[in-house]
Amino acid sequence: MQQWYAVQSKPRQEAVALEQLQRQDYSAYLPRIRLKKRRRNRWVEVTEPLFPRYLFIQVDTGVQSLAPVRSTVGVAGLVRFGQLLRPVPDAVIDYLRAAEDAATGERDDTAWPHRPGDKLQVLDGPFAGLPAVYQQADGEQRALLLIELLGRVTEISLPMDALGASTG
Repeated sequence: MQQWYAVQSKPRQEAVALEQLQRQDYSAYLPRIRLKKRRRNRWVEVTEPLFPRYLFIQVDTGVQSLAPVRSTVGVAGLVRFGQLLRPVPDAVIDYLRAAEDAATGERDDTAWPHRPGDKLQVLDGPFAGLPAVYQQADGEQRALLLIELLGRVTEISLPMDALGASTG
């Protein structure tokens, strides 16, 4: 009977573990997500594991042994509850796969990372250092914000690259 199990990888070695498990004829699955992150003062699209340090393998328990998984390059071990190894329900894997883009095999979360009302910090430009409240996107590369200037709340438009993480 084929069942899915969760595998914990070593830090930042999910792809290595995936490749090595597939080389050993295991059916392995690493859910990934595409998101926007701030790197070197710019927003860039990156692809990362949906669950950092975790992937899944499908094993036919009557035919395949799980013993080689522990010593696979990139693998830290199988996820256990106490001493018991519990299978991941097929419905969970089906749900994760259904949420992926069919062409890329990744979940897409590249939409602008801020929601109306989020508190941000202005990083660049004449308003650098001021707290701001995100209102909405203003085109593809700009955002409408509310900032307090001279005792009044003022709406301004700034490049998205000029915004930093939430201030609290």
